[in-house]
Amino acid sequence: MSDPHPAHLNERDENRDVKHEVNREDRRFKRREDKRSFLQKLAEFIHPGPDSKDELIETLAEAEDNEIINAQSRLMLEGVIHMADMTAGDAMVAAPRMDLLSIDAPFDELLHQVIDTAHSRFPVYEDDRENIIGILMAKDLLKLQRAPELNIRALLRPAVFVPESKGLNDLLRQFRDNRQHLAIVIDEFGRTAGLITIEDVLEEIVGEIEDEFDIEEEAGDIFGLADQTYRVSGDTSLERVSEAFDVKLNPDVVDEDTHQFDTIGGLIAHEMGHVPKRGEKFSLSGLDFVVLHTRGGAVRWFKVSPTPTAKSSTHSTVASTLKK
Repeated sequence: MSDPHPAHLNERDENRDVKHEVNREDRRFKRREDKRSFLQKLAEFIHPGPDSKDELIETLAEAEDNEIINAQSRLMLEGVIHMADMTAGDAMVAAPRMDLLSIDAPFDELLHQVIDTAHSRFPVYEDDRENIIGILMAKDLLKLQRAPELNIRALLRPAVFVPESKGLNDLLRQFRDNRQHLAIVIDEFGRTAGLITIEDVLEEIVGEIEDEFDIEEEAGDIFGLADQTYRVSGDTSLERVSEAFDVKLNPDVVDEDTHQFDTIGGLIAHEMGHVPKRGEKFSLSGLDFVVLHTRGGAVRWFKVSPTPTAKSSTHSTVASTLKK
């Protein structure tokens, strides 16, 4: 007898074939997935991954030893790992060391401070150093020379405030997304704790970033400036400074067995009784020293000028010495 419903049977057969094909593909997918999982488990069993940041850093050291990565790459990766635990408070310039501009200062005073400190951005305060009202870019200050009628307030850019507890990872993302380069760090009571720049954050990853004050040792250590003052490296030997400026640098201190100093930075730090901070001034042996730049607890650069009584003769002496 013939089937009374052949069409229905064919439809059931087609559905069964489709289900069978789907199930077969599903089994294939699961086998592939299981196979990858097994290989992963086997690799982890043979070479278990690091369980802590210390182990991860050790793994990076092994990668360098095996020439998988170079030393610079390892240092940068380690910097990224360490930075994950750091906050703005860890990398900021503390409030007492901040170079601020007063909104009420005359133009000449502002320009003099900008030149001396050599920053590109300055927090500006009104009445009290705690009352920061904006950020002034050094290049914007030049606009006042061409248009004295401009109000300096119109040149200010909004100040960005971040808490001490803000993670450096988040801060770097904020700097990048908002095209910011400087932020004011505040403590838990809302007071100014310091400031932090994008360079401060990046240096935690890549190490010290060279700037216009950082030169190769063979390039020189004493430079004449346009205003007849001199930029002197803190690492310059006392002999070199004495010869250049024709002065005796406190031989009583230098000759003592307990206080041997080779550099001008070391001698001045001893004479001041503490690690000099940027902007501090000190006079020694007829020379006036202003700390221009510090890093790592040491003075990188001084601005040096002879005392007014010895200025003309000393300038001639240094000029002839630098030509040698």
